[in-house]
Amino acid sequence: MIDWIIKDFVRIEIYIASICHTMDERLRKRIMEFQRNEITEYKVYKRLSERADSKNSNVLKKIADDELRHYNEWKKFSGVDVKEDSKRVLFYSLISRIFGITFAIKMMEMGENEAIDAYGEISKRIPEAKKIAEEEIIHEKMLINMVDEEKIGYVGSMVLGLNDALVELTGALAGLSFALQNTRLIGFIGLITGISAAMSMSASEYLSQKSEKAEKSPLKASFYTGIAYILTVLMLVAPYFMLERYYFALIGALLMGVLVIFVFTFFVSVVNEVTFRRMFLEMLAISMGVAAISFLIGVAVRLYFGVDV
Repeated sequence: MIDWIIKDFVRIEIYIASICHTMDERLRKRIMEFQRNEITEYKVYKRLSERADSKNSNVLKKIADDELRHYNEWKKFSGVDVKEDSKRVLFYSLISRIFGITFAIKMMEMGENEAIDAYGEISKRIPEAKKIAEEEIIHEKMLINMVDEEKIGYVGSMVLGLNDALVELTGALAGLSFALQNTRLIGFIGLITGISAAMSMSASEYLSQKSEKAEKSPLKASFYTGIAYILTVLMLVAPYFMLERYYFALIGALLMGVLVIFVFTFFVSVVNEVTFRRMFLEMLAISMGVAAISFLIGVAVRLYFGVDV
C-alpha cells in the first residue's frame, strides 16, 4: 500500500515538473521571438539611418541602438543569440525605397501594439519587460514627430491628383467604351484627355498654393499633383492598348482603378494613421459611381445619336 502511494506521488511530481518545464520552455521561446523582432528592427533602422538625411539619421540611429539594447536584455533570459528575420529586413528596405522611410517605419510600428500587450503579460514573471514596453511606447511617439520627409508633406497634393484622375477618367473611359466601342481609339482619347487634364490640374494646384501663401512649395505641390494624375492615367488606359474587346478593356480599367485606390488608400491610412476601410470604400464608391453614370450616358449618346465607329 505504502509502495503504491510512493509511486503515485512520484508520478504526480514528474507530471508537475513536466508542466513547469513546458511553461518555462514556452516562455523561453516567446522571449526568443522578442529577440528576433528586436534584432530585425535594429537591422531595419540601421539601414534606414544610412539613407536618411543627417537630422532623421541621428534619430533612427538612436532608435536602432535602443532596439539592440532590448535584444541584449532579452538575451540575458534566453541565454542564446537569435538571428534577424532577413526577409523582413529586405521587405522594409524595399518598401522604404518605393513609398518612403515614413511609410516603412509606421507600417513596421503597426505591430508594436501586439508586442506591448505581450510584454505586459510576461512582465508578471519578468519585471524588466515592463521597462522595455514603456520604451517601445516612447519610440512610437518619437517616430510620429521625427521624420520630416518631403513627399509626406505633399500627400494632399497627391490625393488631389489621384482622386481627380480616378473620378474623371474612369467616368470618361466608361462613357467612351460604349459610345465608340474601339479600344485603340478609346485608349488614345483617354491618354490625350488624361495628360491634358493632368497639366491643367497641376497648374491649378500651383496657383492655389501660391495664392494661399502656404508653407509648401507651389512648384513641388503642382509636381506631385501632376505625377499622381499621370501615373493614374497610364494605369487606367493601359488595358485599352492590350485588349481587343472594349468591354474587357473597360473591366481591366476599372480593376486598375480599384488597385490604385487600394494601394494609395493603404499608403495614406498608414502615414496619416487613419482608418483604411472607411477611406477605401468612400473613394471606391465615388469613382465607381461616376463610372457607372458615365457609362449610362455613353449608352444614351450612342442610341440617341446613332454613333457607329
